[in-house]
Amino acid sequence: MGAHPYFTAEEFAARVERVKARLRAAGVDAALFDEIEAMTWVSGFGSSANRWRCVLLPVEADPFFLIRALDAGVCEQRTWIADIPTYRDWEDPIPVLADALRARGLETATIGLDFESYGTSIARLEAMRKALPKARFVDIGAVVAELRLIKSPAEIELLRRAAAIADEATRRAAAVCVPGGTQRDAARVAQSTFVEMGGDPYRPGPITAGRGWDFLHGHLGDDLLVQGDVVHIELTPRIYGYSSRIMRCVVLGEPEPDRLRATEILRELQDAQITAMKPGAVAEEVDAILREGVIRSGLRSSYDNITAYTLGLYGDAGPRTSDFTRIFHPGAKWVLEAGMVMHVYASAGGAALSESVLVTETGPELLTHLPRTLLVNR
Repeated sequence: MGAHPYFTAEEFAARVERVKARLRAAGVDAALFDEIEAMTWVSGFGSSANRWRCVLLPVEADPFFLIRALDAGVCEQRTWIADIPTYRDWEDPIPVLADALRARGLETATIGLDFESYGTSIARLEAMRKALPKARFVDIGAVVAELRLIKSPAEIELLRRAAAIADEATRRAAAVCVPGGTQRDAARVAQSTFVEMGGDPYRPGPITAGRGWDFLHGHLGDDLLVQGDVVHIELTPRIYGYSSRIMRCVVLGEPEPDRLRATEILRELQDAQITAMKPGAVAEEVDAILREGVIRSGLRSSYDNITAYTLGLYGDAGPRTSDFTRIFHPGAKWVLEAGMVMHVYASAGGAALSESVLVTETGPELLTHLPRTLLVNR
């Protein structure tokens, strides 16, 4: 049985007990998790879906980790789960899953799954039902995603470290955004900084250049930067999968008055929004501070995107680049709680700002600390 290089056995035991409490409340005998974020949070290890894999967590028995034989060794190094049934790459994993459940007396169990899991296709769920005709498969929703909303002290410390990397990587990436340079230079510097400062060797995040403002999630280009360009930098460093984020715009040359004004308005509105992020605050009311303020200012005629989303653990081979388990939007009735961490972001009028924010018992705490303004390379 392996050990995680950062989280303790006690940390995982506490997580599992929280999951089991939810399973008991849902009336299921076991849960099957096959999204990489859920697997990693519960077990300490997750792998790509090149071949299907899952963690099976019974309420009253020991769990097992079903995985392709090729990855069993690295799984053993990271997970606290001792039982790891395997299959060869060309074999169907469902019969192995069925045999493992029968061996544990769970062939007639009620098994909970997240029916919106990107790991469970319609065909795979049907194959499970055929292989285990006496079992009952029910939807328990995104149980782990919900539990992950409230971060442990150890998770918060990783997010603090990731935020420090985001700050420094943004400084360095912005510094190479000069006439004759390229967006790729900024990406190279950012990713190098991630690794140098102890982060995961992962993609840097969106880095795009343009002249207007509607290019925030554009494509990394190879054209040489010229005076007057604006480079949007949104960095997403990770440590053990835990990501903090920051967003700034770099102006090459003297910034236009309208862009400076837009930045000042966004900063003031976002500062007010962040100040309101206290335990008990209703998300739609916090969202409205920025959303309605931007529209009233005339910077945008409509605000069609969210203004914040959940931060935390991201799988290195998952399809989601952001976690929308909780988001700020006009109909968000959920309530902020201490221990939540959110990426708040705003863009309008040729400017963009974002921060990573921890909700504490006494109010919001910025994890990122870069000056909240345009970055200007004259």
